[in-house]
Amino acid sequence: MTIERILTNARIILPDAVIHGTLVMRGELIADVQPGRSHLPAAEDLEGDDLIPGAVDVHTDNLERQVMPRANARWPSRSAFLAHDAQCAAAGVTTVLDALCVGDLGFDQERDQTFLDGVRDLTALSETGLLKCDHYLHLRCELPAEDMPRLLEDVADHPLVAMVSVMDHSPGFGQYRNIDRYVAMRMRQTQWSEEQVRQRVRFLQEKRARLLDAHRRYVLQRIAHRRLPVASHDDESAEQVARHAAEGIMISEFPVTMEAALAARSLGVAVVAGAPNIVRGGSHSGNVSAMEIARAQALHTIASDYVPAAMIEAAYACAEAIGLPQAIATITAHPAQLCRFADRGRLEPGLRADVVQVRHARGLPFVRRVWRRGLRVA
Repeated sequence: MTIERILTNARIILPDAVIHGTLVMRGELIADVQPGRSHLPAAEDLEGDDLIPGAVDVHTDNLERQVMPRANARWPSRSAFLAHDAQCAAAGVTTVLDALCVGDLGFDQERDQTFLDGVRDLTALSETGLLKCDHYLHLRCELPAEDMPRLLEDVADHPLVAMVSVMDHSPGFGQYRNIDRYVAMRMRQTQWSEEQVRQRVRFLQEKRARLLDAHRRYVLQRIAHRRLPVASHDDESAEQVARHAAEGIMISEFPVTMEAALAARSLGVAVVAGAPNIVRGGSHSGNVSAMEIARAQALHTIASDYVPAAMIEAAYACAEAIGLPQAIATITAHPAQLCRFADRGRLEPGLRADVVQVRHARGLPFVRRVWRRGLRVA
């Protein structure tokens, strides 16, 4: 028996308009979207709440936060994955790209284990049908890491890989281009002396010079046959963006300067910004404000980065700068397009019934209910 659900008296956010109307879910799909109120007895009155598509998160590190909820307190990996899944669903995220680091530069010693466990758990749990969200893999390839090629080799052909990014977290570049700030951060994290950290910085910079270009070539060649979307990470200059675009890298994740963001816009490269940057009012690393990128009409997609609940709040925060339909598209239609998911990201008949009910109170959007494929998951 196909279940039908009628949601009426809602503000429905469409890709190019906002209507007051009714949405019908039938089975796993959206059956109808119409202006006006339904008077059918089965219709549910949403009291003017918003209906938006389920969010599509192209980059979240939230699993890492569940695996290590406190320093030196590693959580069992399967339990951590289930907690991560539940948090994403409660935040209105129905499609998740788990961004797992491939390779370690030496400060985050347990990241390799998180990667191995994450791939194993995602593979096993996806087969159960019990996850609240659709989960895919986003492979974050740390180019200067010695172990990156070995780890990538084992997962490059995994069927759940939906995106690959190339990144460089070496001190003095990208996100960490301010060396003094980087040294102070690592001293707090490790309790090392300043000289110990600076010695490590010199080691990492030497390794970068030796490995970066060769590893970039390896990654691009290894995944070329899959025609996956490929992103760069922490672009800082127009030259960097142009080089990546020439290599077929048409997504710029978390550019650290306005110069890089504007260069991406001019080249048709999709700019992905982090939701926490918008919600907090700026970058925690001292880089460009994502809201300023939005005001410059250079923002394409918002990702949770490390806080799934920030996605919907960040999208609504951008509404004044870019308009509500466009703002909601940054977490729905646009990321679905990046990942080549043609069956979701918009409230249209025939697409998946991934739907989120949002109420506004005290200036904030609150997720009230979430459906994935027509079934309520939160």
